[in-house]
Amino acid sequence: METALVIIPTYNEIENISSIIEAVLTQGPEYSVLVVDDNSPDGTGELVAVLGKENTRVRLLQRPGKLGLGTAYIAGFKYGLEHGFDYIFEMDADFSHNPSDLNRLLAACRKGADVAIGSRYVKGGNIRNWSKDRLVLSYSASLYVRSITWMPVHDPTAGFICYKRKVLASMDLDKVRFIGYTFQIEMKYYAWSKGFRLAEVPITFVDREKGSSKMHANIISEAISGVLKMRWRKINGYYS
Repeated sequence: METALVIIPTYNEIENISSIIEAVLTQGPEYSVLVVDDNSPDGTGELVAVLGKENTRVRLLQRPGKLGLGTAYIAGFKYGLEHGFDYIFEMDADFSHNPSDLNRLLAACRKGADVAIGSRYVKGGNIRNWSKDRLVLSYSASLYVRSITWMPVHDPTAGFICYKRKVLASMDLDKVRFIGYTFQIEMKYYAWSKGFRLAEVPITFVDREKGSSKMHANIISEAISGVLKMRWRKINGYYS
């Protein structure tokens, strides 16, 4: 049986973590969960450790403090490669991503995609519980990324992803420089630059109901300058 690892980075997600793990595992026996916890003071990591003793498909990677979203995923990718998983997912802890869509992303990879992206901005995709200003900002950011990178992805900042093992194994993951939300753009750009096939699967993104958002103002400025740096690096063969 092919195996899939769902990486869930956490910081203070004790209100969601048990439910999201249970929801992922019920999608099928091929799924395991790796929680990468940045020493959450609310006890998220400790709770996952208990759950892991009860179920071998629950794993925990606990780090000493907040080290950034990108580094959490990179640590998870390396874990997934070292432990032989065939497919490796990125997913939020707060139910913004519907666990039932895991199988749709997995199916897209099994049908030929190398990277399947849960997309808010293709036909059939949707966003719930966002203000009009936030929608405009997000969509404008996506247009900006496409205009600079020429990458044919409508939702380059999406964080619900399925990678085939070969994609991550082909990358020098230590080359990935961005640790914030721009990391999401860089990973897609890196995969596309290496010639892998990216497919977008429509999803409905639902803003969190429990816990607090990790979004902050620096994300926008990081993305604006970061995309320009990515384009320059590609021109100079950095992602080859």
